[in-house]
This record gives sequence, structure tokens and C-alpha cells, in this order.
Amino acid sequence: MKVAVLGAGMVGSAIALDLASRHHVTAFDVSNTTLELLRKRNPRIETQQADLQDYLSYPQRLSSFDIIVTAVPGFMGYKTLEASIKCAKNIVDISFFPEDVLQLDQLAREKGVTVITDCGVAPGMSNFIIGRYNEEMKIEALEIYVGGLPKVRKKPFQYKAPFSPADVIEEYTRPARLMENGHIIVRPALSEVEWIHFENLGTLEAFNTDGLRSLLYTMPHIKNQKEKTLRYPGHVDIIISLKESGFFNETPIDVNGVSISPLKVTSQILFNEWKLGLEEEELTVMKVKLIGQSKTIEWNLLDFYDHETKVSSMARTTGYTCTAAVNLLAQNLFNEKGVFPPELIGNHKKCFDFVLEYLKERKVNWVKKEI
Repeated sequence: MKVAVLGAGMVGSAIALDLASRHHVTAFDVSNTTLELLRKRNPRIETQQADLQDYLSYPQRLSSFDIIVTAVPGFMGYKTLEASIKCAKNIVDISFFPEDVLQLDQLAREKGVTVITDCGVAPGMSNFIIGRYNEEMKIEALEIYVGGLPKVRKKPFQYKAPFSPADVIEEYTRPARLMENGHIIVRPALSEVEWIHFENLGTLEAFNTDGLRSLLYTMPHIKNQKEKTLRYPGHVDIIISLKESGFFNETPIDVNGVSISPLKVTSQILFNEWKLGLEEEELTVMKVKLIGQSKTIEWNLLDFYDHETKVSSMARTTGYTCTAAVNLLAQNLFNEKGVFPPELIGNHKKCFDFVLEYLKERKVNWVKKEI
């Protein structure tokens, strides 16, 4: 199969490297420096420097490919996915944009293509798990906890961003949607902080973020749903201080006659502060909790930077879920037409088992526990 990977950042590069073992891969990115790093790691991967916001160029640029992976920053994710669907190609998306992806379902059906969206770790693998167990038990409540953290805690933030800091700030500012007693409610991001102990890691703080996304609409019968992001204790207070002091405001302010957006300045400062080194050790911790009448099922993940492949944990756990879905399409294990969040694919046991085994082969090991 010929696969185009749109976006060659930390996760996009991991996706391209993994897919190159089975497919002919071309990576697209605006940065030649980023593409050069990828070429050095695997010269078999073809690269093309491209402005991926030039959506009119997509039909010509993508005409020769069988499958497209969209791994661009969230602010351009919806338009990138829409333009890719118009090219009548099957797609797997991990760009985590704020718009409602199901608005593109009719377009995908008209073009006769399969789109698997939000196919990372969370949303992504969490959705596969929920979709599968929704077939096996009556789920009364679900809870998702997830965080990507540096192994070495450096104050003040005790955090490094495995993807664009702009997308992290978006997580911290976008209102969080939850389901309570069958009703969708909205809470501020960073709200309702709680402390949770994780084995072999310690106590982390969890706070509301807008990660439920499609689950609110595909699984409305699950009357209570929440998703929280995990950080080392103390992180939230610092972010709230920045937020309430105006550092995340987009409206420009005048500084000695120069008009500048506080958010742009903050993003640049945090980009340097949060930049994850190429071989810096980090980890991904995650818990998916499915609460039923007679039993509770937990799926847990604790994954670390891979010294052998030199791929970050967040890139592995996000990227390999995505590449598993690419291979689902390539092997025709799932071929329904339209836009499908992972829970609508995980309900097929053969698809869920395929993804779980694919991750296990890459040493991303999910552990199931029944309570």
C-alpha cells in the first residue's frame, strides 16, 4: 500500500517509521529540518516539503496514495481531514481538532471512503476498549484518566509536551464536556482536581479536559462519563495562575507600540520550556474504568520511552494505535463507509483483538483487571 502521512512531528514521524516496515510511505511536512531527521532514521521513507494548509493542492498531491494519515496540529485538523476526504481516500486521523468530526460523515459516504478518526491513545485506544465492552456488559459509568509525563520532574512545570504546546494550551482552555445522569454538561478545563495513586508511579493530579468527544453522542446510554488529564501534583495551580492572569488570551495587547497576542508569546516561551529532547525519557500512564452493575473492568497502561527504537512513549502509544488502524484498512478487516470514531470499530471483536495484538507486538502492553 502507498500511504501518505500528513505531518512529520514527533507522533507523525513514529507513524511513518512504523508503517514503512510494511508499506510505501511518503511523509509531508512544512519543515525540511523535520523531514531531514526522518530521512536519517529511515532513508526508505520518501519526504515532501509542503504547506499542508494549501488545501487546494491536495487532489494533485495525494492522487497516487491508497491511505492517508492526518497527523497535523489540531487548529488545522478539520480542514485537513475534509480536504483529504474530498480526494476519495481512506483515512486515519489523530489531529484532535475541536470541531465535530461527524459533520463529515455524509461527505465520506458520498466519496465511498472509510475514515477512522481520533485514533490515538485517548481519544483512541480508550474508545476501542469502550466499544468492545459495550458489547459485553451494561456499562453504567466510564472514567478515563491519561497523561504523558517526563520521567525526570523539573520544576516549575514538571511537564514536557510530546506534541505541539499550542495543542496542550488548547486542552487547558477548551471547556470540558462530561455526561452526568444522562445529560451533557460543560465544566471549565482544569476543574474538579482529584488525586489518584498509580502503582509503580505514585500520586498524580487529575483534572477535567474535553477528551470524551464522540463518546457523548455514540454512547449516550452510558449515563455517566468523564475524562481527565493526569499531571504531577502542583502543575494545575501554575497553569490556572497563567490562565487567570491573561497569558492565554488571544486578543492582542499593546507593548511599547507593538501589538502582540499574549497567547503567542506564552506559546513560544512554553515551547522552549516544554520541548521534549529527542532522546529524553518520558512515560504514558492511563486508566480506562468501566463500571457495571455487578463488576468493574479496568484497562491500565504504563509505558516508557523505548531506548531501542528511540521513540517516545506518547509517540508509541498514540502512533501505534493509529498504525494499527491503518493496517485494519489495508487488510480490509474494516471497510464500512463513512466517519468512524474507534468505539464504532472496537465493537467488532476481530478489530479490537487485532489492535490489541498489534500494540503488544510493539511492547505497548495493556493490562486488564476485573474488580
